[in-house]
Amino acid sequence: MQTSTSNECSNRTSQVDKWANNQQSKTKRSLFSQGALAVTPLCIAVIPWGLLAGSFAIDIGLDPLQSQALSAIVFAGSAQLVATGLLKVGAGLATILLTTLFITSRHLLYSITMRDKISPLPLRWRIGLGFLLTDELFAICGHQSSERFNRWYALGAGLWFYICWNLATFAGIVAGKFIPNLDTLGLDFAIAATFIAIVIPTVKSASVLISVIIAMVLSVVLQAYNIEGGLMLASFAAMAAGYSYDKYFTSNDNQAPKGGNA
Repeated sequence: MQTSTSNECSNRTSQVDKWANNQQSKTKRSLFSQGALAVTPLCIAVIPWGLLAGSFAIDIGLDPLQSQALSAIVFAGSAQLVATGLLKVGAGLATILLTTLFITSRHLLYSITMRDKISPLPLRWRIGLGFLLTDELFAICGHQSSERFNRWYALGAGLWFYICWNLATFAGIVAGKFIPNLDTLGLDFAIAATFIAIVIPTVKSASVLISVIIAMVLSVVLQAYNIEGGLMLASFAAMAAGYSYDKYFTSNDNQAPKGGNA
């Protein structure tokens, strides 16, 4: 009798465990799908960018496998376009590496911002999400609180964007073999459009607005005067201005005496 009761309890425990595991799997799939859905508009926005990256790689003489490998391994649109442009003019390896390092240095800031969310995760998760960290993934997850952040949601967004980027690159490779000079069709506007879509939702304070305005104005002015490294100068000036405003005015507001009865 005791053996029969023990078996029944064991079966019920097993069923409860299976139910809990099924519910957990459904939650993970749901969060993964939600992340993929959230990044889909940005996936659509970078399709012209991916077409341009793939076709440009073919135009400079890379074979299809090498062109696809750029997207699969490097996975950085601006760095890929600059690197292929430097390869086209015969730049050396050191120049290419240094230039792409400067261009992608913003990812260091992204990773610092998300460190408190990512660092508690196991190593395999840190490596995976680190590789998938792009402007688009940061726009989706970078401003989430540690309590709201979910690894499966971030994985869904990052992995789906990775797949879409590589599919767009593949389409560009195919188109580049049949449509020469695809880069003359104005597809590069997708780069600016994507960054506008990423930046605008983050403008929630005066300091960020000042940074955006200064970066926009200075980058245009410095480019008009053909000043070398103008983009980097505009970025540093914008960060300094935003930080100074935030530090000076915010600290003054916090230190201002509050009214009230003595």
